[in-house]
Amino acid sequence: MDATANSDVQRAEEFKLKANDAFKANKFSQAIELYSQAIELNSSNAVYWANRAFAHTKLEEYGSAVQDATKAIEIDSRYSKGYYRRGAAYLAMGKFKEALKDFQQVKKICPNDPDATRKLKECEKAVQKIRFEEAISAGDDERRSVADSIDYHIIEPHYAGPRIDGEEITIEFVKAMLDEFKKQKCIHKRYAYQIVLKTLDLLRSMPSLVDVDVPNGGHFTVCGDVHGQYFDLLNIFDLNGLPSEENPYLFNGDFVDRGSFSVEVILTLFAFKCLYPKAMYLARGNHESKSMNKIYGFEGEVRSKLGEKFVELFAEVFCWLPLAHVINNKVFVVHGGLFSVDGVKLSDIRSIDRFCEPPEEGLMCELLWSDPQPQLGRGPSKRGVALSFGADVTKKFLQENNLDLIVRSHEVKDEGHEIEHDGKLITVFSAPNYCDQMGNKGAFIRFTAPEMKPDIVTFSAVPHPDVKPMAYANNFLRMFQ
Repeated sequence: MDATANSDVQRAEEFKLKANDAFKANKFSQAIELYSQAIELNSSNAVYWANRAFAHTKLEEYGSAVQDATKAIEIDSRYSKGYYRRGAAYLAMGKFKEALKDFQQVKKICPNDPDATRKLKECEKAVQKIRFEEAISAGDDERRSVADSIDYHIIEPHYAGPRIDGEEITIEFVKAMLDEFKKQKCIHKRYAYQIVLKTLDLLRSMPSLVDVDVPNGGHFTVCGDVHGQYFDLLNIFDLNGLPSEENPYLFNGDFVDRGSFSVEVILTLFAFKCLYPKAMYLARGNHESKSMNKIYGFEGEVRSKLGEKFVELFAEVFCWLPLAHVINNKVFVVHGGLFSVDGVKLSDIRSIDRFCEPPEEGLMCELLWSDPQPQLGRGPSKRGVALSFGADVTKKFLQENNLDLIVRSHEVKDEGHEIEHDGKLITVFSAPNYCDQMGNKGAFIRFTAPEMKPDIVTFSAVPHPDVKPMAYANNFLRMFQ
């Protein structure tokens, strides 16, 4: 090895050590940059690729994690951590069969490793469960509503929580419910049913693309991902006021999963939807789906707090959530982003038959999953689903649909928001200190008519009871967090 090559190897190790420190400090984007510098100096070191894959996983960039881990395996086919990192990324994507193959390979390379054995067994259980669920649901294509099979429960005499008098949900009930949730108590299942079933009726009547009219002098608030962080949701209401006809909100998807107060979040949002149908707008995110809810905690939390029937009911309601909103014919709001083809019109979005689990491709998938990128044009998604799109794609979509701005969510941002694409696209994320480890701020955006200029408000995380994120998630995924 000549002196220059030797120097590059040494410098690469220095970058790796700095990257490791950044990773330990939960600065995952910085860690990726430093691992990338190490790779530029010494691209034949499998460790660098596997470490960068792990950092990508922490940022939910599972497609990039799979690519990096695959490169590590290509460099060293006996490097068990390459298979381990790729298997973990596949697990997070819900690709259990691919994950199982990688963990089987880890077991072959490390036959006496008890940790590898344990993870392989957990993955095998998960795959068996998925296959069983697929088998029992096969052929069931009819749109049968879970709501048709639900009877309200009798209220037990000892129930001391808030009550709905008759069929009308009142602001007094909602405020009492919020206080009950703060005490880590739940409302009676009868009232939870009433809230969810009324929300279902309201959502069924809405189009896939909702037009929102804000009168001159009125304001409108858009929030991003909340992800089960109930106490941060309450903080938004403390800062910006409770939803009301004079203080309308749009929550832009990903209400649940990750955070362990997702039931409280979704019942709160649904209750306000029932109370003020024209002042609480809700959009579907990629986490309002069965596949995500099985993995990231919402299904387990619902089963624990409310019971199995609610798992089915929420899955049905999520399928009726609108996919996008347009505010005052100027601002297009969607959870993920834009499309793999040019020429998509608002009428195309309106015509989407949304009552289904999100497909793996097409307009609906891209609305829920796509991300912006700094480069022009289109590129592969870091997540392994949908695509990334550049400023030229954003500009063309806005021009063709006579719009001014795109607001989307779907990505953690250090300041809770990021303005991109020449000021024509804003990402807003409303879950501060995401998963109790990212250290990010949260944000929401206020628009005032008729100008509809974005006023961005940032905020920090507030304390919450000692319940860890992902507390209700599947064991096999928690092992990799």
